[in-house]
Amino acid sequence: MSDLVNHSMFIEGSVIAHYLVLGVILLVIASFIAGYIDAIAGGAGLVLIPAFILTGLPPQLALGQEKLVSTIGTIAAIKNFVKNKSVIWRVIPAGLISALAGAYVGAKVILLLPVETLSIVIVVLLPVGLLAATIKGKIKESVDDSARTNFLAIFVVCFIVGFYDGFFGPGTGSLFIIALTVINKFGLLQASATSKIFNFASNIGAFVAFAIAGKMAYLIGIPMIIASLAGNHIGSLHAIKTNGEIIRKVLFVTVGAMMVTLSVKYFTGV
Repeated sequence: MSDLVNHSMFIEGSVIAHYLVLGVILLVIASFIAGYIDAIAGGAGLVLIPAFILTGLPPQLALGQEKLVSTIGTIAAIKNFVKNKSVIWRVIPAGLISALAGAYVGAKVILLLPVETLSIVIVVLLPVGLLAATIKGKIKESVDDSARTNFLAIFVVCFIVGFYDGFFGPGTGSLFIIALTVINKFGLLQASATSKIFNFASNIGAFVAFAIAGKMAYLIGIPMIIASLAGNHIGSLHAIKTNGEIIRKVLFVTVGAMMVTLSVKYFTGV
């Protein structure tokens, strides 16, 4: 009888181990895809958060884990964009601290405020912003140094988008790209490159808040971080090689997916 019980427990343990390994493999694949997409047009959370939840992580842990993976993964994209001189550094001081602060505040209040109002506003305004960002015509390789720079608008928008990043998150990179193309008339390549700095800052702000709250699983995050770094590296090189042409296409997909995600969340409460 004891042998039968032991055999049964062995089989059960093997099945559980099998599904755990399968789950990690799927999350590694999802992390690579998310990193690739995020490096081009933002939107890692659109892939990672559903993937984490589908594999059984509680929502708060899923949000924290996404920040862990995305924050470190973005470094690979930043390195390539900086090396290619695609980042517009003059706007960085105006938005860096505000994005970080906004994300930290957003992450801290996520349990106190309903996301419904923020979700519906974004769902309504995203099509307008997407249209404004993508009807600019041919993408330029560089930005005229004499082009206007609205520092106050950058500061305010980065705080708001940063708050959203800490509060919910999916599509933050896309929002930064749209903001830079609309406010400062950046080309999509420069907007994507510059947005990575702001997005990294907002990720750090949310990362700290979630880490303090203990909403991260560091050990299982290691293979996902490696996959995210690889995805960000390849995605950013692809964006640079195509001079940003791919950004327009991926931006439509990520923003469309973001609208669906937020609409479902708003109308169903899921």
